[in-house]
Amino acid sequence: MEPEQLFDDIHSFCVSNADEAIVKKYSRYFKEGFPGYGIDHEKYEEKIKTILSDPGTDLKLILAAAPLLITTGKYEETNFAIRLTLAFPKQFTKETFLSVDHWFDIGINNWAHTDYISGELIPLFLKKEIIQYTDLTLWRIAANKFKRRAVPVSLIKQLKTTPDFNPFFTFIDPIMMDPEREVHQGLGWFLREAWKKQPEPTETFLLKWKNSAARLIFQYATEKMSPVQKLRFRKEK
Repeated sequence: MEPEQLFDDIHSFCVSNADEAIVKKYSRYFKEGFPGYGIDHEKYEEKIKTILSDPGTDLKLILAAAPLLITTGKYEETNFAIRLTLAFPKQFTKETFLSVDHWFDIGINNWAHTDYISGELIPLFLKKEIIQYTDLTLWRIAANKFKRRAVPVSLIKQLKTTPDFNPFFTFIDPIMMDPEREVHQGLGWFLREAWKKQPEPTETFLLKWKNSAARLIFQYATEKMSPVQKLRFRKEK
């Protein structure tokens, strides 16, 4: 199968199974509306199985078709690219990571796909030691705000791998003054998870930024704290 054939097959499936009611249902989770067809989850899962059952389906084919899927701007087509890539972790190489890196430059433009990649794909590259988290260094200054959001979100599962979070705090330091809400949410989420595991060093880091970083970061980061604990991180007037 050629990449164009796989794309056409997925696109035809999405068009023929579109459901406006599902689009409306999910629109509330997306600030600018849900950019999808509205595909029933069971039908989506069945299509994934069908594609993977084809003996001609491999990672090379998926990665070649992925840009075609991602640049449509449609939610489900990008989802197919991510999900199908996840089916071949044993074939992952540094080139696979570079392909995923490129996805952000051509069409990853919402929090859901960002968090899917950051929560599932990037941790696999890290676990298999194909990359180190420092390979995300340039992501911190990427033009795409969702690529910047991916930095702290990709570190969440890494919190289970070490008792020393300070290198992670140092790594996110350059984006603590990022201007975008979606990045603030990602940072706050990471810091909340870090606090749950290592409160003391996380609080030290939060105190360092409490008078300068966006309040939304602290809203998320302190979500599990008691009201008394939260007072320590209130911005000083």
